[in-house]
Amino acid sequence: MVAEKDLRGSGLVARGSQLAARNSQLAARGSGLGAEDSKLKTQNSELTTVMSIVVQKYGGSSVADVDKIRAVAARVMETSRAGHDVVVVVSAMGDTTDELIALARKVSANPERRELDMLLSVGERISMALLSIAIRELGGDAISFTGSQSGIITNDRHVDARIIEVRPFRVQDELARGRVVVIAGYQGVSYAREVTTLGRGGSDTTAVAMAAALGADWCEICSDVAGVYTADPRVVPEATRIPALSYEETQELAESGAKVLNAQAVEFAKKAGIAIYARATAGALPGDDPSRDGTVVRKFAPRLPGSVAGVASEGDILVLQAAGDVERLLTLLDNRGVVGKQLHATSVGGPGDGVALVISRENLHNEEQVRRDIAAAFAATARLIDTLGAVSVVGAGINASYANVRRGTSALREAGIAPEAMATSSFRITWLVPRPQLNDSVKTLHRSFLENS
Repeated sequence: MVAEKDLRGSGLVARGSQLAARNSQLAARGSGLGAEDSKLKTQNSELTTVMSIVVQKYGGSSVADVDKIRAVAARVMETSRAGHDVVVVVSAMGDTTDELIALARKVSANPERRELDMLLSVGERISMALLSIAIRELGGDAISFTGSQSGIITNDRHVDARIIEVRPFRVQDELARGRVVVIAGYQGVSYAREVTTLGRGGSDTTAVAMAAALGADWCEICSDVAGVYTADPRVVPEATRIPALSYEETQELAESGAKVLNAQAVEFAKKAGIAIYARATAGALPGDDPSRDGTVVRKFAPRLPGSVAGVASEGDILVLQAAGDVERLLTLLDNRGVVGKQLHATSVGGPGDGVALVISRENLHNEEQVRRDIAAAFAATARLIDTLGAVSVVGAGINASYANVRRGTSALREAGIAPEAMATSSFRITWLVPRPQLNDSVKTLHRSFLENS
């Protein structure tokens, strides 16, 4: 019995040793699977990093000459090496667009809009091809596309078309091949297959619309300044960089004349929830906190409601005042392609009934014909005032009370500036002032709201 027990015990011990060895093998196998799983996770993580898309836009001053184009190419390559798929949108070189407009007007005082679009679209095509060549010289693989080739579909308005759809199929195909895609900004194609241009700041719109269509991580708008400032530094030397702005504040600044971002571009970003980084071309790539050395445009900006974010101005405007049939006047303007803003219409049966609106001259084509049409239709009951400029303060909630209206008006009057009209929105207060005093008005309001607050 003892011997039998010993034999059974020895068998159990042996079997226990076998089980222990089996468990050890399973543990080792599990460890191997864990290592393999970890490896797969690492690979997936690396793939995810590579798949992230960044859209960069470079303005005319950033690609003004060959050396600057080479510098942009190097920055694009740096972005690519950081693990991003890169789409680049470029403006025309330097003052090319203005030079082309001047050239057209040497031929005709009022060039036909379609032909003007055909001419102006050339500027960005030059930039896109040169930048693509420069990227290839640095060892990158790049391909350039026009607006139509990249899928920018617009309405049928020439010179100031609006993007209505983006079909980025060719862009996506080339990104999948590992290429950098360089796109000509400012242009698209209508459903009628006509070349169209998007108006001033249209390259911003191209970039953000493409970023939204591609589901990009962010859209970087690069220029010769490090972001958006509280005022134009050329007018107000004390102006400072704004770290963050809301979509609405940025739109209002753009509509009010600030040379920051195109208002339609911000509209696309807002709808898609894409962050815009306004940065200096010569600066570093965005880090963990892009607001440290640039301006981030996003849904919410860390600022107290009711505070002013910035001051903007626009000098080259016309103010249209007309009494009588408002609908008839607006129909006339639509037929002539005249886009106005800050429209105020009254119809209460009094002598002041009529309409007033502000027209940016850069959006007014064939001005002399428009003047003749208005004079013929309304005679002395309508007039275009060409002596005023617009100065605006912008900020979320600044019109929750009339305190900021009173403060700004008082500051202007104390500086010897008599506002001739005023308009407000949820994010903006605008004063119309004598044009020769426009810069002084900007300085006065900046001092009152941003330097002394």
